[in-house]
Amino acid sequence: MTDSTLYERLGGVFAIAAVVDHFSDAVVQNPIVGQQSENPALREWHTKNLTRLPGLKFMRTLWVCNVAGGPFEFVPTEPSSTALGLEEAHREFHISPEEFDEVAAELGRTLDSFKVPAAEKAEVLAAFAAHKKEVTEGYAEALAR
Repeated sequence: MTDSTLYERLGGVFAIAAVVDHFSDAVVQNPIVGQQSENPALREWHTKNLTRLPGLKFMRTLWVCNVAGGPFEFVPTEPSSTALGLEEAHREFHISPEEFDEVAAELGRTLDSFKVPAAEKAEVLAAFAAHKKEVTEGYAEALAR
């Protein structure tokens, strides 16, 4: 094992930003969670709010850099009970566990296209998966109503 951080092993901010850029564009095109999604909130965001995509890419890049041990601090745009605020940022989208899994699969495909080594890919996907409950909280609340 190396003593370097995941951030360093991923290639730093510029490499991470390239991955996030590709991933974000792929999510928009994804038939399950993007512009053709059966989820009306996701479909609307990916068709009518794309002017916000550059900012989202920036925030995603900061988030990955932060959780990977880089020198950047991610601060949520919508503070909540958790440090990352992911539940508030995603609540209105009512993202189902299956939709979350599809976004994770898209991330995996993106990491593969950048030839990210298996160990680093697994760490990135584990960091992503660690927030599934927060991201799908709005869906769970909608079901409970």
